[in-house]
Amino acid sequence: MFTLDRDSPLPLAQQIERQLLALLRQGRLAPGARLPSIRQLASQLGVSPNTVVVAYDRLVAEGWLEPRGTAGCFVAQPGARPADEATLIEAGVEQDAVWMAQQAHDLPVGLLQASSGALPANWLQEAVPRSVLQRAFDGLPGGMAARCPAQGAAALRERLSTLLRGQGIVADAARIMTTAGATQAIDLICRAFVKPGDAVIVEDPGYHLLQARLADSGARIVGVPRVAEGVDLERFEAALRAHRPRLAFIQTRLHNPTGWTASPANLYRLLTLAEQHGLLIAEDDVYGHLLPGPGTTLAQLAGLSRVIYYSSFCKVLSPALRVGYLAAEPAVLQPLLRQKIFACLSGATLNEAVMAELLAGGRVRKHMERLQQRLAGARHASLAVLQDVGLAFDQPAQGGLFLWGRLPAGVALEPLVKDAWQQAILLAGGPTFSTLAEHANCVRFNVVHAQNVRLSRYLREHFEAVEVGRRAVERAARG
Repeated sequence: MFTLDRDSPLPLAQQIERQLLALLRQGRLAPGARLPSIRQLASQLGVSPNTVVVAYDRLVAEGWLEPRGTAGCFVAQPGARPADEATLIEAGVEQDAVWMAQQAHDLPVGLLQASSGALPANWLQEAVPRSVLQRAFDGLPGGMAARCPAQGAAALRERLSTLLRGQGIVADAARIMTTAGATQAIDLICRAFVKPGDAVIVEDPGYHLLQARLADSGARIVGVPRVAEGVDLERFEAALRAHRPRLAFIQTRLHNPTGWTASPANLYRLLTLAEQHGLLIAEDDVYGHLLPGPGTTLAQLAGLSRVIYYSSFCKVLSPALRVGYLAAEPAVLQPLLRQKIFACLSGATLNEAVMAELLAGGRVRKHMERLQQRLAGARHASLAVLQDVGLAFDQPAQGGLFLWGRLPAGVALEPLVKDAWQQAILLAGGPTFSTLAEHANCVRFNVVHAQNVRLSRYLREHFEAVEVGRRAVERAARG
């Protein structure tokens, strides 16, 4: 099909991608045609299967290829705009938190999600096999007429209790409630524990949609700087004394957007301060499944005392199932359950049965291990590519989905983000996640999509154009 130049400075995966892209653009690979399998092409070219995976993944992300599970990769049909895409409305304003979240789910054709908070679809396609769906359906008493308890299906809550015990978090089924992902968990916490005017502590930088939700509740948002080892404890304590908040949202493992994981010492001190000031902590562990090794959580250290722990399988197993969960002491769980009934009555019976079936075997653990390994390779590749084009990473994450990079001196963030969007590249800059000036020229990168040659080419050209413009201004100033 094509050849590789092993003396070229261009990585082999990028060579494969470029040559495949040329064939696709020339129409030499017809829509619907099946590509060689990963192992077959790797054998033909004398490269590792992972090299082919990277090339295929990039072309899938750009809409050129279509993965079909075990059947392999196929050339996608011509990229005509889907008929229903024209009927979609925008839920937010361009580049705000709600708008960013919508782009990740509407998946505009051809958009490179360089700052996405999600794994690519083809990484998750084998996570939930049809046999599991069939077993879950067959096991439902009453079939599709079966109702789901408001707190969540008992079988799933028992499985979740076992899962949490494996992480050192003691929570029996009575202390667990299912949710439609972590987003609903956040919403229920806000409904139950936040009133207009209440002070709520959040990390800065932090999860952009959380801050938007709190603002919608009328909360007084108190940002506390987040550093590599965890929350800035001195500023955290000062915020407790000055604002007397009732609630704080903390992301301990694989923090969004930086990818950092808090140290045990930091978490011990944070819990001590929370106890002294009567603070309830909502611990976001959405990305914790992607952390190699156990890590440490507040729920593990505190035994759920003054901690609401929540997580989700939407990011790591199936966004289609929309199953998340939270754990808390009964007195805290009761108002959350009340708000869930107000919001949606209960969860989806079939979805919860499928998740219980998945957790019954070792498939989930093995899937997470595979994701961790693939992310490690993607993170290494993306870090090298992004550093090569001029981005700086003060403290790169050691795991997970994100890299938090700093733009070269002289490159303005806002024009970059707007221009990238015009080129069908989605970038999320520091102000999306932070109010601090020190993050004003930072960008969150998704390690899977950030290694895409289209992104590196665009960034290099943009940075070079900025430098040329700067030099022209200097020459003009010298006369």
